[in-house]
Amino acid sequence: MTRENGGGATYSGSAAPGRDETPEERADRQWAELLQELRVVQTGVQILFGFLLTVAFQQRFGGLSDSERTLYIVTVALGAATTGALVGPVSLHRMLTGRRLKPETVVWASRLTVMGLVLLVCTMAAALLLVLRVAGGSTAATWIVAGMVAWFGVAWFVLPAVARHHAVAPKDGR
Repeated sequence: MTRENGGGATYSGSAAPGRDETPEERADRQWAELLQELRVVQTGVQILFGFLLTVAFQQRFGGLSDSERTLYIVTVALGAATTGALVGPVSLHRMLTGRRLKPETVVWASRLTVMGLVLLVCTMAAALLLVLRVAGGSTAATWIVAGMVAWFGVAWFVLPAVARHHAVAPKDGR
């Protein structure tokens, strides 16, 4: 039996590299995995965004400087954009269900998820900067936020890229 893997190559059932699945089965599996990832990140984003929405109604909000209020507005806008990007895959799936576009849906949903992660880094950086500026000095806050953004970049993007590179690199060292 000859089948096509997700990359377009064909193989026989017993000599398959990796999983022995059709493109449709692969898309179903990848969609289920993506939904699990989204469930994890959406919970955190919803809590952060909900918290941000309540800040304007707190007593101390009136005491913020103009630059802190601007930072707050930017942070809320970033939180909304993050929520939109991370809920987007659900809408995409719903609008395309039944049209035999599952592999394409997975690709676009994955792109939206990565965009959501980038926006989440920005939202977290802005929220952290706001909180640290209100709690203390802006010089220390800037350095702390820069360190956290670097950490998020390494943990969320660099490490996966390195793992991906090593997974496809030749085993013989070439």
